[in-house]
Amino acid sequence: MVDKIKQEWFSNTRADVLAGIVVALALIPEAIAFSIIAGVILSAVLFVAKISKIKLYQKVEGSNLLVNVEGPLFFASVESFVNAFDFTADAKSVVINFSNAKVWDDSAVDAIDKVVMKYREYRTNVTIKGLDSTSKRLVDKLAVYHRSNAKPSAH
Repeated sequence: MVDKIKQEWFSNTRADVLAGIVVALALIPEAIAFSIIAGVILSAVLFVAKISKIKLYQKVEGSNLLVNVEGPLFFASVESFVNAFDFTADAKSVVINFSNAKVWDDSAVDAIDKVVMKYREYRTNVTIKGLDSTSKRLVDKLAVYHRSNAKPSAH
């Protein structure tokens, strides 16, 4: 139990301690603003790295593939999202469920477009479901996969 508490405490504060050290090392009386900016930038980078974990749980039912997505889908997690799919798998249809996920930006919508259209190249039907209202509005506005002759684009 002590090891678990140590691990959780140190894993949560490691980024804060590192940011504090950077600020302290960069602290020069004439450049206080620089040291603060360096600490803020480092904290932002570490925060993005921490929250960019997205998980996909795949389950095969007959010739159907069910994929449950968990976590935030945004610029820092789109690569792992797209790479998690095996487009050559022998599935007639794929259902991607976003009930436990959130689509945050246009790069996430572009990743969804890429996945859907790549499956279409393999003649696999794809259904997107479980988007919350904000994510659905973003996908409906920016996605191109539902248009005829759609090609992925940089949004």
